[in-house]
Amino acid sequence: MVKYIFLFFFLPAIQAITYAQKLQVNPERLQTSLSTLATYGKNQNGGSDRVAYSVHNIAARPFIQQLLLDAGLEVSVDYAGNIIGRKSGKNPALKPIIMGSHIDEVPNGGDYDGPVGVLGAIEVVRTLQEAGIQTEHPLEVIVFTNEEGGVIGSRALVGGLSAEALQGKSNAGLTHAEGIRLLGGDPSKISTLARARGDLAAFLELHIEQGGNLDTKKLDIGVVEGIVAIEWWEFTFKGKANHAGTTPMNARKDPLLPAARFILAVNEVITRDEGRQVGTIGKIQAFPGTGNVIPGEVKLNLEIRDLSSEKIWKLYAELETIAKQLVIESGVSLAIQHIEVASKPALADPMIREIIKQQAEKQGLTTLSLPSGAGHDAQEIARIAPMGMIFIPSKDGVSHAPEEYSSPEAIAKGANVLLHTLLELDRLLKK
Repeated sequence: MVKYIFLFFFLPAIQAITYAQKLQVNPERLQTSLSTLATYGKNQNGGSDRVAYSVHNIAARPFIQQLLLDAGLEVSVDYAGNIIGRKSGKNPALKPIIMGSHIDEVPNGGDYDGPVGVLGAIEVVRTLQEAGIQTEHPLEVIVFTNEEGGVIGSRALVGGLSAEALQGKSNAGLTHAEGIRLLGGDPSKISTLARARGDLAAFLELHIEQGGNLDTKKLDIGVVEGIVAIEWWEFTFKGKANHAGTTPMNARKDPLLPAARFILAVNEVITRDEGRQVGTIGKIQAFPGTGNVIPGEVKLNLEIRDLSSEKIWKLYAELETIAKQLVIESGVSLAIQHIEVASKPALADPMIREIIKQQAEKQGLTTLSLPSGAGHDAQEIARIAPMGMIFIPSKDGVSHAPEEYSSPEAIAKGANVLLHTLLELDRLLKK
């Protein structure tokens, strides 16, 4: 008799759990959504010109809003121009679980950086809708404004977007304030939309890796450890400009010589110790910049990235010492300016990382724990909520270019991991 009572009361719940575990997104529908979005801003080179605030970006937004509506979400646009789709949960007292990314691209960019996260999240909610599953937590899907031009929408959401930043120029040539107005936002009220720590249960972002680790190793899913900090400095080596034909070699004060030695030193210092730190000199300017004049001034931009700010500044201190010694030996002078970058380290939540790994492995997928060397909206949301990111392979490690590509199979695998990570988080966080 006890056995029958058990079956009567608990069998439906067991069946529901089993059913949820077998849920899969619709890969064909997801791919169709990605292909359709890619038509907005496609240029003759095969790349995407859907930069934030552009006519292409604005034209794509109604398409995204309709997909959100089709998934059963209530749709709104906040003061920063973020598109927000919201669905109530069984327990209105719980904080929302948020998924999202962006649809804006760099000039002549690809079709996957950002859109995979947006359309993957929408597909997850639509899959739940079709299965008749309502989560305990409210759900939100956010399409953030202008990620590529300075994570504008996500910074606004966490209260990190200043009035000064709103006057900065975007890739579309407009100020961010002007662009946000075109998206239906209101820059004068942005400060009122900031959410505080504790307002969100968790944030999840699906994204292409934008690097070659997963593709090279033929692995399915990247479990992101965190998003690296980025620091920039401008080094200005000053010597004396003079005629290249009449100035003897031993009488020159050529700042390009210590600058060149410094570039080599950056590579030596950054690669000397084990770790995932990277350092780059990506911009070199010699003035006056003509072939028959010894340069009088050389500017270099140094960038260092790592998950640890402490390590970044330790590496910088060593490089600063080297640079100062080089100019003494060369008889030139040096000026260094630290350039503020809105990119601080953001570690993924350990529990969410473990859930992502477990849910991937339950589906028979291979995983790799790795940092993100690129910035993302998740980096900003991590300021106020537990964050997790799921990476899928980028073919040949290419991103921010027309050749950017992730296969439909890889995208579907990532979306399914997102789906089941969401369901497991919803179960665990309701307690």
